[in-house]
Amino acid sequence: MGEWAGVAIALASSSLGGTAAAITRYLVGGADPVLLAILRWGIGFLCLLPCALLLGVRWPQRPDWPAVALLGICFFGLFFILYNIAVSYTTAARASLALATLPLHTMVVGAILGVERLTARKIIGVCIAVLGVAAALAAGLAQSPPGAWRGELIMTGAVFCMAFYNVLSRPLMQRSSALGFLTVGMGAGAAVLVLAGLVKGSFAALDHFTPGQWIAGIYLGAGGGALAFILWVMALARATPTRVANTMTVNPIAATLLAALLIGEPITANLLIGLVAVFAGIFIATSQAKPA
Repeated sequence: MGEWAGVAIALASSSLGGTAAAITRYLVGGADPVLLAILRWGIGFLCLLPCALLLGVRWPQRPDWPAVALLGICFFGLFFILYNIAVSYTTAARASLALATLPLHTMVVGAILGVERLTARKIIGVCIAVLGVAAALAAGLAQSPPGAWRGELIMTGAVFCMAFYNVLSRPLMQRSSALGFLTVGMGAGAAVLVLAGLVKGSFAALDHFTPGQWIAGIYLGAGGGALAFILWVMALARATPTRVANTMTVNPIAATLLAALLIGEPITANLLIGLVAVFAGIFIATSQAKPA
């Protein structure tokens, strides 16, 4: 039940992450990648810190702080700057499709670092889920903007940051707590982003934000930032990195649905077929084979 609970929590997190991709696509015309990352993780950190202090969480041990901060800067800083650049080149659905390769990257990184053993069942489940996403979005691929391949290439490269975060974060969380680990890492990433934004002059764009953009930005930080990643680290504490990462395949489904409402990106008839394949893949990769 611990593994299944972790996967269920990760599904909720990945769905929120998908809506954040659509919100990012909505905001990308009025803000640069650094400002978008600041909105997501600066607001996210401001939501997390009071919760962590009120709950009296167990913070990372002192020797672990450099590693936790470095992981946070790599993930909440570097990864999400690349993520926002990728979304600026392509649609939310196509960017999320590239992000859905996370389970494959996580399996490879976990195997390289000796953290998780690959099994045929996991490989089959992940491949079915990823193929399901491809089927769900195949009809919309021909309608992509010019040069969209740059966005998918950047996103695919950036996914390695998240794969290493998934694999390396679990032992650090086990020596502290999920919320304490997340707060320190997100705070380190947000601090670096704010410094980068000040140097780059990214904050000037806020003067031209409309009320709708402010609402979207606050949701990006509170929902797509704080809540999504509270759920994500809770899932990593309960399930293996590959099983958690496999739920990322629902991310493009959520992104497609919300992007269709916000900015008119098309929904294809293959969506339901893709959803069935996605959840079938998650079930196969998560469930254990019965002993002979």
